[in-house]
Amino acid sequence: MAKKILIFSLVYYPRFIGGAEVAVKEITDRIKPEDIEFHLIALRLDRSLPKTERIGNVTVHRVGYSSYRKVSPDSLPYFLHPNKYLFPFLAFFKARSLNHEHRFDAIWSIMANYAGFGALFFKLFHMGVPMILTLQEGDPIDYIKRRVRLVYPLFRMIFTYADEIQAISKYLADFARDMGAKGEPAVVPNGVDVAHFSAAVPEAELSALKARLGKGPDDIFIITTSRLVVKNAVADIVSSLQYLPLNVKLLILGTGYEERSLRSQAEKLGLSLRVSFLGYVSHDDMPRYLKASDVFVRPSLSEGFGNSFIEAMAAGIPVVATPVGGIVDFLRNKETGLFCDVGDPKDIARKVEVFLRDRALRDEIVDNALHMVVDHYDWNTVAKYMKSTVFDKAVPAS
Repeated sequence: MAKKILIFSLVYYPRFIGGAEVAVKEITDRIKPEDIEFHLIALRLDRSLPKTERIGNVTVHRVGYSSYRKVSPDSLPYFLHPNKYLFPFLAFFKARSLNHEHRFDAIWSIMANYAGFGALFFKLFHMGVPMILTLQEGDPIDYIKRRVRLVYPLFRMIFTYADEIQAISKYLADFARDMGAKGEPAVVPNGVDVAHFSAAVPEAELSALKARLGKGPDDIFIITTSRLVVKNAVADIVSSLQYLPLNVKLLILGTGYEERSLRSQAEKLGLSLRVSFLGYVSHDDMPRYLKASDVFVRPSLSEGFGNSFIEAMAAGIPVVATPVGGIVDFLRNKETGLFCDVGDPKDIARKVEVFLRDRALRDEIVDNALHMVVDHYDWNTVAKYMKSTVFDKAVPAS
């Protein structure tokens, strides 16, 4: 008989997709339904979404009030904002109702945020049900602690009441220990669909995309794929163009509350013609944009892991990143990428120029990074490890 696991996730597919949501879907899609039956509670937010639907191997149950407006979890309109604060309570009551029907063998909280509080509330009333906590946090730890200072004892309980903790990086495993985790956290990283991101794109299709993006024969494309939020420091990439030749241009894939200020910044610096805001691009289309580009840059101020980096590595383009958070788990300077200094647009430009100038080093780094991703970060490998070290440990076979 299949084990049953209930997932608490603030948002989920198909409208809200970040690194954590990708991880949940990629892992659950690779676990046989006859082994584990997954249910998930998330906010609805968008009224066009059904309250219950099947997505991959997960039955999604949505709660909260919603709108017909297209919204982003990073920039909710004011009238939807209370949803986040209501979620722990709405999720708790929904979980209680679902548990009467399904009798879950474990609960699984995606991040120690609003979802974590919902899972904790359920755990306090169902102490016999194991609680799994996944840490996917990308914000600085000090910032997280400041945000929860008014409920810090309760926040700490998310960690101390978790029976199993999975962290996607050593950095986040240290966070779990600091918060009083009762067992040793399992470090299971995020992954990448290697076959999808490394697959060759037909030359005609790639040429058509480059033409549509306005890439001339001598143009160099920097690309970044991220939410447009402060921590991803896209503003530093825009500023770095001032120190690079005029043929170097920037593709920005993603949406977020920083977009307006980034557009204003590019205009003030006279860089509007060199910066393209392409908005949301699906994972299905992402590899084509990466392969049409020359260097991936994301000078993060903080990072729990960073799926976008290993996606770029799988696609075969070199990476410039900052040595913060979980990035140091997979990026080794001059071996699998180049580090730039935090908050330093000039250093970003210097590292981009290294890749443009030293073709041999570029090719060596690209090759090393691809081999590393294939060996350690393919979602098939990650899902197997997640099942054996986390799910099977939390709910042993009867």
